[in-house]
Amino acid sequence: MHAFILLLCCGLLVTFVAGGNNETDRLALLEFKAKIADDPLQVMSSWNDSIHFCQWRGVTCGRRHQRITVLNLPSSKLVGSISPHIGNLSFLRQITLQNNILHNEIPLEIVAPISKTLLVTYNLLTGEIPATLGTLSKLQSFFIVNNKMIGGIPPSFENLSSLDAFVASDNNLGGIIPPFFGQLTKLTLFSVPGNRFSGTIPPSISNLSSLILFDIADNQIQGHLPSYIDITLQNMEIFIIANNQFTGSIPIAIFNASNLEIFQLDLNELSGKVHSLEKLIRISSFSISSNNFGNGGENDLSFLRSLTNSTFLTDLEISFNNFGGELPKCVGNFSTTLIYLTLDNNKIYGKIPIEIGNMINLERLNMWNNKLSGNIPSEIGQLQKLKVLELHENYFFGNIPSSLGNLTVLLNLYLLDNNLEGNIPLSLSKCKELFSLILANNNLNGSISPQVIGLSFSPTFLDLSANQFTGALPMEIGNFKNLEYLDISENKFFGKIPSSLGSCVKLETLAMRGNLFQGIVPSSLESLRGLENLDLSNNNLFGQIPKFLELFVYLQSVNLSYNNFEGEVPTIGVFKNGSATFVKGNRKLCGGIPKFQLPKCKYQKSKKRKLTLTFKLIFSIFSRLLGVTLVLLLLFLSSLRKKRKENTSSDLGNLLLNLSYQNLFKATDGFSSTNLIGMGSFGSVYKGILDQGRHTIAVKVLNLLHHGASKSFMAECEALQNIRHRNIVKVLTSCSSIDHQGNDFKALVYEFMANGNLDEWLHPTLRTSETLEEPRNLSLLQRLDIAIDVANALNYLHHHCHTPIIHGDLKPSNVLLDDEMVGHVSDFGLARLLFDATQDCSIHQSSSIGIRGTIGYVPPEYGLGNNVSTYGDVYSYGILLLEMFTGKKPTDNIFQDNLNLHDYVKAVLPEQIIDIIDPILLSVHEREGETRTNNITRNEGQNGSVTSQECLIMIIKIGVACSVEFPRERMNMSALIIELHSIRQKLLGTNRRRQRLQ
Repeated sequence: MHAFILLLCCGLLVTFVAGGNNETDRLALLEFKAKIADDPLQVMSSWNDSIHFCQWRGVTCGRRHQRITVLNLPSSKLVGSISPHIGNLSFLRQITLQNNILHNEIPLEIVAPISKTLLVTYNLLTGEIPATLGTLSKLQSFFIVNNKMIGGIPPSFENLSSLDAFVASDNNLGGIIPPFFGQLTKLTLFSVPGNRFSGTIPPSISNLSSLILFDIADNQIQGHLPSYIDITLQNMEIFIIANNQFTGSIPIAIFNASNLEIFQLDLNELSGKVHSLEKLIRISSFSISSNNFGNGGENDLSFLRSLTNSTFLTDLEISFNNFGGELPKCVGNFSTTLIYLTLDNNKIYGKIPIEIGNMINLERLNMWNNKLSGNIPSEIGQLQKLKVLELHENYFFGNIPSSLGNLTVLLNLYLLDNNLEGNIPLSLSKCKELFSLILANNNLNGSISPQVIGLSFSPTFLDLSANQFTGALPMEIGNFKNLEYLDISENKFFGKIPSSLGSCVKLETLAMRGNLFQGIVPSSLESLRGLENLDLSNNNLFGQIPKFLELFVYLQSVNLSYNNFEGEVPTIGVFKNGSATFVKGNRKLCGGIPKFQLPKCKYQKSKKRKLTLTFKLIFSIFSRLLGVTLVLLLLFLSSLRKKRKENTSSDLGNLLLNLSYQNLFKATDGFSSTNLIGMGSFGSVYKGILDQGRHTIAVKVLNLLHHGASKSFMAECEALQNIRHRNIVKVLTSCSSIDHQGNDFKALVYEFMANGNLDEWLHPTLRTSETLEEPRNLSLLQRLDIAIDVANALNYLHHHCHTPIIHGDLKPSNVLLDDEMVGHVSDFGLARLLFDATQDCSIHQSSSIGIRGTIGYVPPEYGLGNNVSTYGDVYSYGILLLEMFTGKKPTDNIFQDNLNLHDYVKAVLPEQIIDIIDPILLSVHEREGETRTNNITRNEGQNGSVTSQECLIMIIKIGVACSVEFPRERMNMSALIIELHSIRQKLLGTNRRRQRLQ
């Protein structure tokens, strides 16, 4: 049965009867090809007269009559519609077209030859279900899974007396479920989840004794569950009505359905008592969450005792109800097959039975927001497969059991809002996979030892707020490289803010309010460029407000209140927003925006300072005059440069070969912040001038205090030492030396890119916009050219290097633009070399990269521990492509509740593409000397030309195809480049036609 249900996702399958002739088949195939607008994988390249059509790719013919019997083109990225001429293939038994991008309606002509099965899955077919299908009295199976069909179920379907499967999940179908389904007595599968059906379950359904699967989840169906469905439930194995509007109680008959395996009623408004489940001997999934079951009484959970004989049970979910009473000890007798147990958001009280340690295969245990009390039983440490433990918002007391350290695969540990005390057990060091550790709002105390903060795990979310922790925050906090959220507020920490926090470069929220921290804000925090929320209020900090905070473009809120800060308050960045900045309670502050109501700053200039300023002014004027002179001199000498090109190149080579720390120190003006042009995970990049202004370079200085910086240095050197490509940034040399303080110094020297990085063009920051006379932006054609440049670079790395290379961190800030706006891929600090190219660049490779890329661009398989591969770079490229043409970062605030950039774009293709593309591309502005490629409208394309909008749809479809979840379904990079060049030619042709019309 389960294997049969899995066939629902297999494709478009049609079985036919015979007729017609051989030439009819060939012409029908050519008509089918003509309806395919885009074939990016070139699967139809063989469909021509050079070979017999029976040898065309995806075509199978019968041996006797040489007539087409099978057309098999699954997952081919085909874009277009189904030709009505497919109905002329009269010997066709099977057509498989699943997981393509086919749209428009199902042609009526396809109805004539259908015999038994019509299966259409995972395309974009639209329109209503053809009513003529109701004339097919022998039709047995009807599947239209995951398309965009509309309308209701045709009344003519009541004639389908042979129908045994009706599956129309995930469309836009509506109306009521027709009563005539109760007359189709051979029906075994009825599945319509993910639509817009309303009304009630028709009473006639109770006549269907053959029904095995009944799934109407995610609709708008209401009313009571029929109490007279005893006959229907005789053979029922799967019963799913989740996420509808049902009310009332569960009919007694359901509790007698002995064949029931999956029973899901969650997200309705059902109520009443849950009766004994002892007759559900085959039940594997029982889910009634988010209803109104129970009344808070002590016998509410008595039905759990009847599950102790359910040896197949894997999933028990009763959360978000009104169940009261104590948790019975019998839970320890549940089947060891149990994987999910969710009891959260009820009114359960008392202790957790120690017998819970018997459920050795449990992966998720949710008991939060109840009234549970007592100690957390140490027996939970026996659940060594547990990945999620959520016991927060209860009344637990005592220490955190040290046995929790045995949960070595634990991802989330939530114990907040209890009465726990003592310290964090050192045994948690064995929980190496811990992603989120939330212990807030307890009575935990003591100091945070380096052994705890220096644990081998690297959480993303750490919340220790509202406890009684004391002492200094250890420097080892900097070891948490993946930390995005840190809250240690409302404790008794003292001492200085550790400078090592600057190593937590992924931090988005840093909250340290209500402690006893003192000293200045360390300058190392300047590296936290992704910070969104900063709260240092109610401490003893002093000194000036760091100037670098005004340059944090993502900073949405900063609270520095009630400290001892002094000096001038910045007025740009977040500081110009009085609703997002709080500086109250710092008596020595001045300036800032008027809303702060601070006194004006008074500047006392001594004579010595005036002389210094005068000297600086004179020196500045002299420098500028000298600069003008040098410019004139360079112009004079420019005619000689071509003659001296070989000598100059040789001189540069010698100069780079002997570069020292002192040379780079001088070239960057002492690594001055005025020459700072970028910051990354492992270091900072400076603009440098060599050889008296003859050569401009970019110098990447590694922060060797950052764990992994040296490894990054070696990886980048190894990756770039033997590669040469016009779209890959060129490393001129490296420097490994000692600085003026005797510390190790490592740097990489690159060719300088005059136009910065792609991120600055796509998302101009406050800083860049202030330095330009007018905002800069990229046209459609420019973006496409850069996309092609990046694709060329990746294709070279993956397929044309002696040893294939995986970049590992592709994103807009790592795409640099030269003075001609040509794209160059940079920053190979996370690159990996694939020493066995025969392995398809995907298997048996080191997975040490883990999820070390940049959030939003990292492929989902890396987060699951899969090995690095070229498919990972293709995913990152797909996200980059979508960002380039939508203007949306993958980390944009609109992407909440599992929505991501890929799904956001895919959901509107192709009809609503205008709604999601970058607004800049919709502008009508035309720069002098440029083609109006920005003017994307709906009325182009006269006389057969391709519109800019159509080109944009093709580009974004490539981005979607590259960023699908499963690696091997992603687009091939070589085919991708061909497609992008084709789109570019179409776009240029459109522009030329437009110019002639003008």
